[in-house]
Amino acid sequence: MRSSIYAFLLLLSISYTAASQQLVSTTLLGSKTKTALTAQFGLPMSFGARYYRITYTTSDLQGLTDTVSGLIAVPDDPIRIYPRLVYQHGTAGSPLGVPSFNVQQGGEGNIGLLFAGLGYVALLPDYLGLGVSDGFHPYVHAASEAWVAADMLRALPEFCSQELVNVHEQLFVTGYSQGGHAAMALHREIETNLSGEFTVTAAAHLSGPYSIGEVMRSLILSDDIYYYPAYLPNTILSYQTVYGGLFDQIGDVFRQPYATAIADFYTGALTLDQLNSQLIASLTSIEGASRPLRMLQPDIVQEVTNDPNHPFNVALRDNDVYDWAPEAPTRIFYCMADDQVPYQNSLLARDTMLARGAANLVATDVDPTADHGGCVVPALTYTVFFFAGYQEIGALLAASDPDVQPLSLRPNPAASAIYFDQLSPGGSLRITDISGRVRMALEVTGTQAHLDVSALENGLYIVQYQHDGVFRQAKLAVQH
Repeated sequence: MRSSIYAFLLLLSISYTAASQQLVSTTLLGSKTKTALTAQFGLPMSFGARYYRITYTTSDLQGLTDTVSGLIAVPDDPIRIYPRLVYQHGTAGSPLGVPSFNVQQGGEGNIGLLFAGLGYVALLPDYLGLGVSDGFHPYVHAASEAWVAADMLRALPEFCSQELVNVHEQLFVTGYSQGGHAAMALHREIETNLSGEFTVTAAAHLSGPYSIGEVMRSLILSDDIYYYPAYLPNTILSYQTVYGGLFDQIGDVFRQPYATAIADFYTGALTLDQLNSQLIASLTSIEGASRPLRMLQPDIVQEVTNDPNHPFNVALRDNDVYDWAPEAPTRIFYCMADDQVPYQNSLLARDTMLARGAANLVATDVDPTADHGGCVVPALTYTVFFFAGYQEIGALLAASDPDVQPLSLRPNPAASAIYFDQLSPGGSLRITDISGRVRMALEVTGTQAHLDVSALENGLYIVQYQHDGVFRQAKLAVQH
């Protein structure tokens, strides 16, 4: 029985010491009980949750070191070992409209609390140019969406060591709207380029614009009424920031009076939500309806329509995220009545991935009548039940094992020495980390003993005592 416990820990745990340390700061934002989370989400929760804003290092668009932020939500039971889950957030209406800043105002960061209550350590990156990160946000830029999330995963081990949180190798990936695009970008990056570092257990991509260069391009060029016109300049300004060379002046691309408002957005004088409201009002007043195509200069429309190799078209296609075959079990959840992200994105992704050889991929219309806002709850509900079929939660202690008795030690948490009483001469003590590696050992010569743990890193450990067939163990928190 004891050997199976050790094997389980070795199988499900990852070594914190092997991970790169990229954590800059950790701020506890709050906590919620299991009862409160159950009432909030209407689902039976297994755990309460604590949630934190972290800052960590990543690369900016020029490859220089940048500091970004994100939300981490963790279950409140410290003796369990949890899977990791990355949730990529949707379009932010303002620079601080991101998970680590809006979680306390009922924003999208609460999705992290949902997954923590269900037994995941949830990571919600804020992205480049949002949260604490300076500069213009590279909207629907697949590469940075992926690398910022991957770097948050790399920063997780140090966070877990500091906050006494245990994770194993399972990794779930999901996200909604822009986050669906970002989740698919991360999923692709892991399976294509980072498979030696991470393995996706399962992924669910929700109502995302996976086809920037085809479906979303067609939406704009159709001249249809669309009540989210700010997405168009946000995308063009993003790709100008990333690639350069798309235009010299904003007025080269956009007509007046739209160009003035768009320039104000580019400099930070307007938020995305404010820009959207102004553009709708101007389009309705001038054009009779919110038709985003009519913000563009006519010669730009003609060039983009007729030249597939126009720099705009090249940039759009470069940020498609669907033309590959995922290996992990994958679901694409969407709503056919989506008024922001056409459902054809999901169908094109499904058809292309299946044609590429994806073996476990299904796309599901979770509510044919729901618009983009109404699709959130059913898409997340389907995701919760899909992931539950793969989720594993381990335990540091096998409390139900009749061969294992409790071991008393003090103090706990400890920073230096720990003390034991009521031992038997001839017994042995050892301390292992959660990967099963023995870190300290001592042969007991009396009824009392002590061990100096000051050289151990912050984290959770297993303390084991054995004598004449009696096996005792306890968890120890080392916190300097």
